[in-house]
Amino acid sequence: MLIHPWDAPREDAEWQRWLSVHDFGQLAVNGLPGDPPHVQPLHFAYDAGRQEAVTHLARPHPLWRALEADPDVLLSVVDDYVYVPGPWQAAPDEPPEHGVPTSLYAAVQLRCRARIVDDPAGKAELLNRQVGHFQPEGGSARAAVGEAPYGRMLSGIRGLRLEVTGVRAKFKYAGKRSEEVQDRIADGLARRGGPGDAAARAHLLRRGGPGDAAARAHLLRRRGA
Repeated sequence: MLIHPWDAPREDAEWQRWLSVHDFGQLAVNGLPGDPPHVQPLHFAYDAGRQEAVTHLARPHPLWRALEADPDVLLSVVDDYVYVPGPWQAAPDEPPEHGVPTSLYAAVQLRCRARIVDDPAGKAELLNRQVGHFQPEGGSARAAVGEAPYGRMLSGIRGLRLEVTGVRAKFKYAGKRSEEVQDRIADGLARRGGPGDAAARAHLLRRGGPGDAAARAHLLRRRGA
């Protein structure tokens, strides 16, 4: 993933906050010799303090053989993406039809070392961590070895701890564009109001280009955000 300076996170907390609420991604695992890579969509729970993500898959899953052969994996998350029409991107001194279309998006890639969890108590602990993340309000019984309702199901899954060894994050929201073009894109997203437009606009206004914090705050006030 190419990351220009104007698209890079301003600090680690930026991508960590984003990842805490964007918890569905794709796990890429190197295939066995002669096979293509495996790419598995899945929910996960990321823990910044432990620097790991946890998840689980069914025991018959074909991914396990590849993971056992090569535990170095990549967890990729992409969201808050929109298409930006060319005229919105046109420079102030050029015709609208000369503007170049683009995509805006946020992306985090976690390079991880996968640890398979087969111990029943360990699997129950991972499941409870996941449910606690996705259902902080509760409502489901806790998983416990030998106890209903989930104890008998533990044998049908394997847990997965993904220990983060590297991070690449990108927030591509017109950071290199002039204030005038950024305003035009923000206005266009507000008018269009399609899927993802509000989230993308919020990122654009929050980041406000490559300037310092005071400049970004000025842009936010000026744009009424």
